[in-house]
Amino acid sequence: MSIVLFLAGVIFVAVGIAASIALHEVGHLVPAKLFKVRVTQYMIGFGPTIFSRRKGETEYGVKALPLGGYVSMVGMFPPGKNDDGEGSVRQSSTGMFQQLAADARQAAAEQLQPGDEDRVFYKLSIWKRIVIMLGGPVMNLIIGIVMFAVLIMGFGSAQATTTVSDVSRCVIPVSQQEETGQTDCAPGDPTAPAYEAGLQPGDRIVGFDGREVTSWEQLSAWIRDTAGQEVPISYIRDGETITATIEPLLTERPIPDVDGRAKLNEDGTPVMQEVGFVGVGPQSELVPQPASEVMPAVGDSLVRVTGVVLNLPQRVAQVAEAAFSDAPRDPNGPISVVGVGRIAGEVSAMEEIPFEARAATLVGLVGGVNLALFVFNLIPLLPLDGGHVAGALWEGLRRTVARVFRKPDPGPFDMAKLLPLTYVMVVLLMGMGALLIYADIVKPVNLFG
Repeated sequence: MSIVLFLAGVIFVAVGIAASIALHEVGHLVPAKLFKVRVTQYMIGFGPTIFSRRKGETEYGVKALPLGGYVSMVGMFPPGKNDDGEGSVRQSSTGMFQQLAADARQAAAEQLQPGDEDRVFYKLSIWKRIVIMLGGPVMNLIIGIVMFAVLIMGFGSAQATTTVSDVSRCVIPVSQQEETGQTDCAPGDPTAPAYEAGLQPGDRIVGFDGREVTSWEQLSAWIRDTAGQEVPISYIRDGETITATIEPLLTERPIPDVDGRAKLNEDGTPVMQEVGFVGVGPQSELVPQPASEVMPAVGDSLVRVTGVVLNLPQRVAQVAEAAFSDAPRDPNGPISVVGVGRIAGEVSAMEEIPFEARAATLVGLVGGVNLALFVFNLIPLLPLDGGHVAGALWEGLRRTVARVFRKPDPGPFDMAKLLPLTYVMVVLLMGMGALLIYADIVKPVNLFG
């Protein structure tokens, strides 16, 4: 059964990512057709064509390598200029890079048919070209928002309850854990107050120090503030209310942030404080949240993804070090679709976790992948969508400067000149993808201990 569940999780995420890629290309296709650009192909994947069908002037199909997709539009590159300044395809070049650009222009010119003169991409206004190129990433953003809305409003977010999940037998100071690596109780370690008071997993705490307990955050704050004081605690077990006395132990613990995570110092270590501690952990349950919580959650995810993208060379280097050494893999670093599929399979196969929680995690994975695709495609380098947007903005800037200073219109920016850089980027992206896949096979990210 676990294998079936594992495969089900992998298939769910694979289909979700494939649909996301298809919709990304739809984001380019629809505005291109609205702006009357002739679209010759809409393809999912690369390499040999497995299936295709022509509808009107566009061929729609699926290719063998599921590594992305593309929409082919006529006139992506403007014609070059000969010595007399007239637009034409250059017949000669002075070097390999110039020849690459000339060949690309020649291939673009060969796509043209009678009547395409005003249907080429490079003749569109700047804003129309930007809309077409941003259509794909924006589609990923929309998918991500929808997935997060389903996750947060439908399934809900995990919230700590007042029901006990685990009870520690002893208290091990954090400093002692860091110095010795100790995780199990040893002779001489003080008994955890909750264990001494008789609390067990499944008990629901309803009272503390004579006050009604309504949330785990409230209870935690009271425990932190009553170190060294004997206070009554009430909990329900099997329908019976039990009252005991508990004395929170003063010990050094991480200070939680507003989101429940530990606050960190500048060096990345947790901020510690001596507070009351009893040694219990809460059970969590999914609680649907209002629509107002969706966009803040999307924003937080975008900030984290942007941080990874901005430090991508360093992060990829860390992945390479981990893949070829004994160094640990950073769970917050980049992963490939193989890694995402593996995580999806592991989550799906965890039968001890409620089905609702597993389904929510899979939906969150698909949403997170789409937000990552949105940010990654905005990188202002070809062949990414952000590179085309940058080229259009540069052209607009050049033409604006020319108008201001009453100089001749410089004409469309020749993106073909950037093909050498594009090929370098393609090689780097393929190498990064291969490295991440290899790392996800030999040293996968471990999110579950």
